[in-house]
Amino acid sequence: MCARTAPAQKAGAVCYDVLMATAILAEWEGREYDYSSKSGDWYWALGIIATASVVAAVIFGSYLLAVLILIAAVTIALHAAKEPPIHRFRLVETGLVIGEDLHPYERMLSFSVLEDIEGELPPLLSIKTESWLSPHLVIPLAGVDADMVYGHFLSRVEEDEHHHTFVDLVAGWLGF
Repeated sequence: MCARTAPAQKAGAVCYDVLMATAILAEWEGREYDYSSKSGDWYWALGIIATASVVAAVIFGSYLLAVLILIAAVTIALHAAKEPPIHRFRLVETGLVIGEDLHPYERMLSFSVLEDIEGELPPLLSIKTESWLSPHLVIPLAGVDADMVYGHFLSRVEEDEHHHTFVDLVAGWLGF
């Protein structure tokens, strides 16, 4: 039985223990994004931009926007200071297990393997799912045979061309 209750599970994910998938085809670990410590100047720039935005919102009488900008700036600063956790990925016959959550192939709409042109970064497995909470999964393929993962997904999920989203581009620009 799963250690977590149903409300604690992510939408679109199934408890791995309940399905008891037997054969682990591949197993690896990776971070959600490459962590780079932010300099003091980065935090100063965030603070100056947030302060100017809050002042502008107050001048125009939009107090709720000012509060939202302040909350967003604090959240970004806290997220920037935190090193991302290491996730454990397991490729099984029924789907992809991330941590203890199984993402079955039946709930995946399409996949693509994104490779760095310069070859400096490991390939990324991009998966679009039916889940509204996590509709786009991006998984680093460091420490695993990317060709094997590609071949396995190719026989089970439709391949489609995936591009980085606007959120991905902004996160990369901010250093996440």
